[in-house]
Amino acid sequence: MMKTRFAPSPTGYLHIGGARTALFAWLYARKVKGEFLLRIEDTDRERSTDESIQAILDAMDWLHLNYDETPVYQTQRFDRYREVADQLLAEGKAYRCYCSKERLEALREEQMQIKQKPRYDGHCRGAASDENGSYVIRFKNPVEGEVTFHDFIRGEISVRNDELDDLILVRSDGVPTYNFTVVVDDWDMGMTHVIRGDDHINNTPRQINLFKALGVEPPLYGHLPMILGSDGKRLSKRHGAVSVMQYFEQGYFPEALLNYLVRLGWSHGDQEIFSVDEMIEHFDVAHISRSPATFNPEKLTWVNTHYMKTLPAARIAEDLVYHMHLQKIDYNHGPSLVDLVEALRERANTLEDLANSSRYFYEEFERYDEKAAKKNLNLEAAQPLTILKEKFTELASWQAEAIHEVIQNTVEELDLNMGKVGQPLRVATTGGPVSPPMDVTLALLGKNKTVARIEKAL
Repeated sequence: MMKTRFAPSPTGYLHIGGARTALFAWLYARKVKGEFLLRIEDTDRERSTDESIQAILDAMDWLHLNYDETPVYQTQRFDRYREVADQLLAEGKAYRCYCSKERLEALREEQMQIKQKPRYDGHCRGAASDENGSYVIRFKNPVEGEVTFHDFIRGEISVRNDELDDLILVRSDGVPTYNFTVVVDDWDMGMTHVIRGDDHINNTPRQINLFKALGVEPPLYGHLPMILGSDGKRLSKRHGAVSVMQYFEQGYFPEALLNYLVRLGWSHGDQEIFSVDEMIEHFDVAHISRSPATFNPEKLTWVNTHYMKTLPAARIAEDLVYHMHLQKIDYNHGPSLVDLVEALRERANTLEDLANSSRYFYEEFERYDEKAAKKNLNLEAAQPLTILKEKFTELASWQAEAIHEVIQNTVEELDLNMGKVGQPLRVATTGGPVSPPMDVTLALLGKNKTVARIEKAL
């Protein structure tokens, strides 16, 4: 069975690049009815935090990128890493290196001065291993030949073994290194395919040599090109790229973020909008671009707006609850959230926008928009507002159709254009110059609030 994984390091939150990698690996597994696993690479004890681990788990859950087994934590596998390191030592495929920090620094300085690539010179490779003092365990990398592998995104890649040094497997404090733990984990977890960022291409030949030393078939690798900002530089916070859960906090839908991410370096014809089922159906690693993708926050917002307009109102209302709490809006005293969504969804890009623009339905505003009030709440508006207040007070059926009829009759009765009646009414009842159509707005606002706010405006 095909198995792939996502293996983040919890030294920070899950970011856009990591989320795209997770999505592509998840889609690949779901496409071929394989398994998708999650591994938390938390051996960096100084930088890894429980908060970051939880943020990764929360982001995966929010994006609905479900994994098929319990997450694997590297810090729970130190005994296994030591076992494999001892095996390599016993088989003569690894050795203890006692070189001091000072010697290694001097070696590096010397190599850089003669414009050589800094690398370990194999000083302890053939030496006796019964010295005293601290040591690291190094892998005996082959010194001849080359490593050739087929990257299923980038094609064939070859690296000469004499370009690779004897990498450290276990540090002097007993902590295993990244390249070593990854190989042991992928072996034990039965990985057949690995999708990861192209910053790992240099690690791949080293890991393949380790697999071969262990007598294990390495997985197939595919390396995703990086994501760039609009200025062509590596994506960072200055480009608007934030942690995945910040998009949740800002009111984006998980469907929208997934839809946007899948188009960062992958395509299916000219199609822009994909349901998750369509992503799975059409996903093909052969269609992943070899060129870097460019992150565009405006495009992400455009995609989110599409989902704002098309997702079921009940689903949007369910997600909106969190943002109403976040904005401290008591939505229990006013229109239902489903009705609110139907009224405001065309005017909102995010759930945060939707919550912010709904406030006047649930609480009284302390002041009017200054510019709108100056323009619309003047002596000229007093007559239509007075007439509307009287008619609304007497209106038996508080429905949008009946409200619309009252407003229309008032316009005709006073021989005014709609703007001279509708806009003062809008500012009087909402506090600002923008809202859904007045009949819909007032129907949601309720008769008592409408009449009271007109009275206040007068």
